[in-house]
Amino acid sequence: MKTKLIKTTVKGASVTLLVSAGLLLLVAGTQGSGPAPSGGPEMGFPCTDATIRGTYGIQMQGTGPVPPPVGGTQTLVGVVRRTYDGMGNFTQIDNVHGSVTGWTPDRPGSGTYQVNPDCTAATQFQPGPGAPPIEERIVIVDGGSELYSITTNPPPLLVTTIGKRTDPR
Repeated sequence: MKTKLIKTTVKGASVTLLVSAGLLLLVAGTQGSGPAPSGGPEMGFPCTDATIRGTYGIQMQGTGPVPPPVGGTQTLVGVVRRTYDGMGNFTQIDNVHGSVTGWTPDRPGSGTYQVNPDCTAATQFQPGPGAPPIEERIVIVDGGSELYSITTNPPPLLVTTIGKRTDPR
Protein backbone atom coordinates (compact mmCIF):
# COMPACT_ATOMS: atom_id res chain seq x y z
CA MET A 1 0.00 0.00 0.00
CA LYS A 2 2.79 2.39 0.95
CA THR A 3 4.68 1.62 -2.29
CA LYS A 4 1.53 2.26 -4.35
CA LEU A 5 0.96 5.58 -2.52
CA ILE A 6 4.55 6.66 -3.18
CA LYS A 7 4.28 5.69 -6.87
CA THR A 8 0.97 7.58 -7.19
CA THR A 9 2.42 10.66 -5.45
CA VAL A 10 5.58 10.61 -7.62
CA LYS A 11 3.50 10.11 -10.78
CA GLY A 12 1.19 13.03 -9.86
CA ALA A 13 4.14 15.25 -9.02
CA SER A 14 5.80 14.35 -12.34
CA VAL A 15 2.66 15.23 -14.32
CA THR A 16 2.35 18.53 -12.44
CA LEU A 17 6.01 19.34 -13.10
CA LEU A 18 5.66 18.56 -16.83
CA VAL A 19 2.51 20.70 -17.17
CA SER A 20 4.16 23.56 -15.26
CA ALA A 21 7.27 23.35 -17.45
CA GLY A 22 5.07 23.38 -20.55
CA LEU A 23 3.27 26.50 -19.33
CA LEU A 24 6.59 28.22 -18.67
CA LEU A 25 7.80 27.33 -22.18
CA LEU A 26 4.52 28.60 -23.64
CA VAL A 27 4.88 31.93 -21.85
CA ALA A 28 8.61 32.21 -22.61
CA GLY A 29 7.98 31.38 -26.27
CA THR A 30 5.65 34.34 -26.66
CA GLN A 31 8.14 36.86 -25.25
CA GLY A 32 9.74 38.96 -27.96
CA SER A 33 7.98 37.12 -30.77
CA GLY A 34 6.15 40.18 -32.06
CA PRO A 35 2.55 41.25 -31.63
CA ALA A 36 0.07 38.58 -30.63
CA PRO A 37 -2.78 38.31 -33.11
CA SER A 38 -5.40 38.16 -30.36
CA GLY A 39 -4.38 41.25 -28.38
CA GLY A 40 -2.99 41.61 -24.90
CA PRO A 41 -0.10 43.69 -23.61
CA GLU A 42 1.92 43.19 -26.83
CA MET A 43 -0.79 45.06 -28.78
CA GLY A 44 -0.76 48.10 -26.49
CA PHE A 45 -3.74 47.26 -24.28
CA PRO A 46 -2.95 45.29 -21.11
CA CYS A 47 -5.15 42.67 -19.53
CA THR A 48 -7.64 43.72 -16.83
CA ASP A 49 -10.25 41.95 -14.70
CA ALA A 50 -12.64 42.41 -17.63
CA THR A 51 -10.38 40.32 -19.92
CA ILE A 52 -11.78 37.11 -18.42
CA ARG A 53 -15.41 38.15 -18.13
CA GLY A 54 -17.78 35.29 -19.00
CA THR A 55 -18.24 31.59 -18.38
CA TYR A 56 -15.46 29.02 -18.74
CA GLY A 57 -15.51 25.25 -18.90
CA ILE A 58 -12.54 24.00 -16.91
CA GLN A 59 -10.92 20.57 -16.67
CA MET A 60 -8.79 19.90 -13.61
CA GLN A 61 -6.42 17.15 -12.54
CA GLY A 62 -3.86 16.61 -9.84
CA THR A 63 -3.40 15.25 -6.35
CA GLY A 64 -4.72 16.21 -2.94
CA PRO A 65 -4.81 15.01 0.64
CA VAL A 66 -7.15 12.29 1.89
CA PRO A 67 -8.96 13.47 5.03
CA PRO A 68 -8.42 11.69 8.37
CA PRO A 69 -8.70 9.02 9.58
CA VAL A 70 -7.39 7.50 6.31
CA GLY A 71 -4.82 10.20 5.43
CA GLY A 72 -2.34 10.08 2.57
CA THR A 73 -2.67 11.44 -0.97
CA GLN A 74 -5.17 10.77 -3.73
CA THR A 75 -5.53 11.54 -7.42
CA LEU A 76 -8.14 14.20 -8.25
CA VAL A 77 -9.97 14.90 -11.51
CA GLY A 78 -12.86 17.23 -12.11
CA VAL A 79 -14.79 19.64 -14.25
CA VAL A 80 -15.82 23.16 -13.32
CA ARG A 81 -18.21 25.72 -14.78
CA ARG A 82 -16.86 29.09 -13.59
CA THR A 83 -18.33 32.52 -14.38
CA TYR A 84 -16.15 35.62 -13.99
CA ASP A 85 -18.06 38.92 -13.62
CA GLY A 86 -15.31 41.11 -15.14
CA MET A 87 -14.95 43.03 -11.86
CA GLY A 88 -12.96 40.63 -9.65
CA ASN A 89 -15.56 38.08 -8.52
CA PHE A 90 -16.55 34.63 -9.76
CA THR A 91 -19.07 31.88 -9.05
CA GLN A 92 -18.72 28.24 -9.96
CA ILE A 93 -20.17 24.75 -9.85
CA ASP A 94 -17.65 21.91 -9.70
CA ASN A 95 -17.73 18.13 -9.85
CA VAL A 96 -14.59 16.58 -8.38
CA HIS A 97 -13.72 12.90 -8.12
CA GLY A 98 -11.04 11.69 -5.72
CA SER A 99 -9.51 8.24 -6.14
CA VAL A 100 -10.17 7.57 -2.43
CA THR A 101 -12.97 9.95 -1.43
CA GLY A 102 -15.15 9.46 -4.50
CA TRP A 103 -17.33 11.98 -6.32
CA THR A 104 -18.46 15.32 -4.89
CA PRO A 105 -21.30 16.40 -7.22
CA ASP A 106 -22.42 19.91 -8.12
CA ARG A 107 -20.56 21.79 -5.37
CA PRO A 108 -21.28 25.53 -5.60
CA GLY A 109 -18.63 28.08 -4.73
CA SER A 110 -17.42 31.61 -5.21
CA GLY A 111 -14.27 33.62 -4.95
CA THR A 112 -12.30 36.62 -6.08
CA TYR A 113 -9.65 37.23 -8.73
CA GLN A 114 -7.13 39.88 -9.76
CA VAL A 115 -5.78 40.18 -13.31
CA ASN A 116 -2.36 41.76 -13.88
CA PRO A 117 -1.50 43.87 -16.96
CA ASP A 118 0.86 41.09 -18.15
CA CYS A 119 -2.12 38.69 -18.47
CA THR A 120 -1.35 36.67 -15.36
CA ALA A 121 -3.92 36.45 -12.59
CA ALA A 122 -4.57 35.10 -9.10
CA THR A 123 -7.74 33.68 -7.55
CA GLN A 124 -8.86 33.01 -4.01
CA PHE A 125 -11.62 30.42 -3.50
CA GLN A 126 -13.27 29.24 -0.27
CA PRO A 127 -14.42 25.65 -0.97
CA GLY A 128 -16.56 25.29 2.17
CA PRO A 129 -16.93 26.08 5.85
CA GLY A 130 -13.80 25.18 7.81
CA ALA A 131 -11.80 24.28 4.69
CA PRO A 132 -8.64 26.24 3.92
CA PRO A 133 -8.89 28.77 1.08
CA ILE A 134 -7.56 27.64 -2.29
CA GLU A 135 -5.32 29.97 -4.27
CA GLU A 136 -4.53 29.68 -7.98
CA ARG A 137 -2.16 31.41 -10.37
CA ILE A 138 -3.42 31.80 -13.93
CA VAL A 139 -1.97 32.56 -17.35
CA ILE A 140 -4.49 34.18 -19.72
CA VAL A 141 -4.02 33.34 -23.41
CA ASP A 142 -5.65 34.11 -26.74
CA GLY A 143 -7.23 37.38 -25.64
CA GLY A 144 -8.93 35.74 -22.65
CA SER A 145 -10.51 32.82 -24.49
CA GLU A 146 -8.34 30.30 -22.62
CA LEU A 147 -6.87 30.01 -19.11
CA TYR A 148 -4.18 27.76 -17.64
CA SER A 149 -3.75 27.53 -13.87
CA ILE A 150 -1.92 25.87 -11.02
CA THR A 151 -2.99 25.67 -7.40
CA THR A 152 -0.46 27.36 -5.13
CA ASN A 153 -2.11 27.04 -1.73
CA PRO A 154 -2.69 24.97 0.41
CA PRO A 155 0.58 23.11 -0.17
CA PRO A 156 -0.71 19.51 -0.20
CA LEU A 157 -3.00 20.34 -3.15
CA LEU A 158 -1.24 19.96 -6.54
CA VAL A 159 -3.81 20.72 -9.25
CA THR A 160 -3.57 22.11 -12.76
CA THR A 161 -6.44 23.31 -14.93
CA ILE A 162 -7.19 24.20 -18.52
CA GLY A 163 -10.19 26.43 -19.17
CA LYS A 164 -11.95 27.63 -22.30
CA ARG A 165 -14.48 30.43 -22.48
CA THR A 166 -17.92 29.06 -23.41
CA ASP A 167 -19.99 32.23 -23.03
CA PRO A 168 -18.41 35.71 -23.18
CA ARG A 169 -21.61 37.32 -21.73
